[in-house]
Amino acid sequence: MPKGYKKSPESSPKPEPEPDSSANEPEAVQEAPAKKKREVKKLTDKQKLDLKKHMDKVKEGMSATERKSHRMKMMAKMRQGKSIKVSHKEITA
Repeated sequence: MPKGYKKSPESSPKPEPEPDSSANEPEAVQEAPAKKKREVKKLTDKQKLDLKKHMDKVKEGMSATERKSHRMKMMAKMRQGKSIKVSHKEITA
């Protein structure tokens, strides 16, 4: 038979049925608690506008990769509730 073709279900061995003796007993297996996803706080329209103005001011003397990096760092700080001045001061310090 060529590769990639599946065998017919008749040729595969059939699984043996499990005994029903443990069906009435509750199992003591505990499931791990589901991991919580990080909640993403989005920037408000005012924050976006302030960030755009800030980036227009500081873009002089920065390469494209430096601008992108600076913008991403600023957004992360602003999502924490920090102002433009505080965010910029922490990044450049």
